[in-house]
Amino acid sequence: MAKYKRILLKLSGEALAGDKKTGFDEETCIMVGEQVKKLVAEGVQVAVVIGGGNFWRGRKSETIDRVKADQIGMLATVMNCIYVSDIFRYLGLGTSIYTPFACGSMTSLFSKDNAVEDLEKGKVVFLAGGTGHPFFSTDSATALRAIELNCDMILMAKAVDGVYDSDPNTNPNAKKYDKMEISTIIDNKLGVIDMTAAVLCHENKMPLFIFSLLEKDGIVNAATGKASGTVITAD
Repeated sequence: MAKYKRILLKLSGEALAGDKKTGFDEETCIMVGEQVKKLVAEGVQVAVVIGGGNFWRGRKSETIDRVKADQIGMLATVMNCIYVSDIFRYLGLGTSIYTPFACGSMTSLFSKDNAVEDLEKGKVVFLAGGTGHPFFSTDSATALRAIELNCDMILMAKAVDGVYDSDPNTNPNAKKYDKMEISTIIDNKLGVIDMTAAVLCHENKMPLFIFSLLEKDGIVNAATGKASGTVITAD
């Protein structure tokens, strides 16, 4: 049985690319969709934010303006949400996509009331385009939308199964934290999540759970409290 009524699931664009590291890996996207479908069937309301790193990862050189680079990143997240939304529809889920700026007929302008109404109808709500402003990461957009939509928890699917005191890929003795306070991340300027997102979560008492997307049924396990990740409490 799921622990939460309404969650915001944050997925990295790179994770959706699988071993290819760019574009989409359909098998991975279907795996994500099948897990979300299980949660929706249990009555969990699911909103989704997807990063854009499988297409674009920040300003790669000084030849392009930071604002323009961030705008390209916003559009990358829109492409990701359109693709994954359609995979979810193929699996039988209802979906809607919201952006903070007009994208023709491809998405709807974000409205808390409309998004909540869709969630309550059992639709998976995709929140694309970040905050709509440069200098804010998708972590910041995740925190903002989770707070706006009154989510119970942010579930962050990553390539590692939680927060460690050092890089587990290079240090076999790295210690994993089962639980930590978000104030620790802020005070020590840890790179677990974007600092703006951390402050938003801290000020609005929004907890997070960081877990591995690679774990079998990782999303379902995270939503039911069974995943072996790191709980970040909002003090």
